[in-house]
Amino acid sequence: MDINQLDALKKKLEENKNDMVISILLEDKIKELEKQLKKGKKKRSVNREIKYLTHAEFDKLMLSFEEAERLFLMDKKKQKFKFFVRDKLIFLLAYECGLRASEISNLKKEDFHENSKELFCRRLKGSRNNTIRLTKGTSRLLSNYITYENNSKYIFLSRKSTPLSRQHLTRLCKKYFDLADIPKEKQHFHTLKHTAGVHLADYGLDIKEVQYILGHRNVENTMIYFDFTSKQQEVLYGKLGRN
Repeated sequence: MDINQLDALKKKLEENKNDMVISILLEDKIKELEKQLKKGKKKRSVNREIKYLTHAEFDKLMLSFEEAERLFLMDKKKQKFKFFVRDKLIFLLAYECGLRASEISNLKKEDFHENSKELFCRRLKGSRNNTIRLTKGTSRLLSNYITYENNSKYIFLSRKSTPLSRQHLTRLCKKYFDLADIPKEKQHFHTLKHTAGVHLADYGLDIKEVQYILGHRNVENTMIYFDFTSKQQEVLYGKLGRN
C-alpha cells in the first residue's frame, strides 16, 4: 500500500463520515498506515500478508486427532494416546483463546474452571489477561486430560514431565501441519492466533469483540484481521452500495 492508496482511504473516509462503523474502520486503517509510512518501512512490509489457516485447512488439522481422542476417552490406560490428546488440546486452546506458544506453555491447572468451562489466559507481550469460555467439547476433553495427567501445576508437559518449551511447540506445529498438508510458509505456531483472528472476524464478530478474545490492548493490532475476511468486506461494500 502506497501514499496514493492512503489518499484514497482518506477520500473514502470523507465520503462516509456519517457512517460510524465504516468511519472507525477507515480511521484505524489510516492511522496504522501513516505510522508505518512515517517509520519509512518498505511497501512490501507495510502491506505484508499474515499467515492463517482457511476453515478447510483447520478442519483437516483437527481430523488427525479424532481417533486418538476417542480411544483416550474409552480407555485412559492407553498412555500412548495421551500425547495425541495433549497435542490436540494445545491446538484447540491456541485457536479458541488466541494464545501464543509461550502462553500455552504457562497454562496451569488452576487456570481452568470446569464448572463455568472457562480458562484464565495470562497474556504476554503487553497483551491484556482475560478469561475465555471454551466450547463444550474442548472443556470436556480438557477436564478428562487434567484428571488423568500427573500432579504438576502445569497443564501441558513433555514426555520428561517438564513444561513444554517454545521449541517443542514449534516442532509439534510442523509435525501436525505436515500431516494435514498445510503449506510450509504457514507452519508457525503464531499461525493459530492469526487463524483465530481471521475466523472470528469472518464469523461476524465486531472489532471490539475480537480484540477482547485475542487479549489485544491496542485495537490497531486487531484491525489486521478485518483486512483478510471477505465477509467483512462484503458488509462494508454493501453499506457503500457496491455489492
